[in-house]
Amino acid sequence: MPVNYTVHADVIDIRRDIPRPDDVFLVDSNVLYWLTYTRASQASQPPMRYQTKDYPAYIAKALSAKSALRSCGLSFAELAHRIEKTEREIYIRATGNAGKKEFRHNYTSERANVVAEVQAAWGQVKTMTQAVAIQIDEIVTDAALARFSTQPLDGYDLFILEAVANAGMVKVITDDGDYVTVPGIQVFTANQNVITASQAHGKLLIR
Repeated sequence: MPVNYTVHADVIDIRRDIPRPDDVFLVDSNVLYWLTYTRASQASQPPMRYQTKDYPAYIAKALSAKSALRSCGLSFAELAHRIEKTEREIYIRATGNAGKKEFRHNYTSERANVVAEVQAAWGQVKTMTQAVAIQIDEIVTDAALARFSTQPLDGYDLFILEAVANAGMVKVITDDGDYVTVPGIQVFTANQNVITASQAHGKLLIR
């Protein structure tokens, strides 16, 4: 069933956009995963071709244009989780079943490999981006909870959006359609379902 997005954000198709020197982008964790993890295509649900083609191409253009790229420390948690999950899937296909905890604790060499992959990926993130600070205290948590009632986002994204708001940023490079439900931001994406929905809502922006 197609997702019925209620689009409040302005949406920009990265396949037709040229980054500018004054752009300040938050790069979402899904893009960081495809950009920095070399074995993403070996996941049980591998990325689609546009995800490994269009986002790296746009990031390269942004870096060339001297746009500012930002990341959030919370993205580390998501990135590490996805890399560990994919490494376990690769291991299971090669050798047989291994539970999540079993894979994490019983196979020392595999754990070392996961750590190396995460370190390599996050090292690239730190090279390309600057961190957006976030302090998850009661005020931020209450703000995330208030946002949760009107914007269908997961917990990580709620906190990431609070970090973005506190930093005065509005531009997010993401494949995640949930972000288009957020008013006041600009979503830079190659997700065709999101682009089609935003066009229907009159929210597709040509810069």
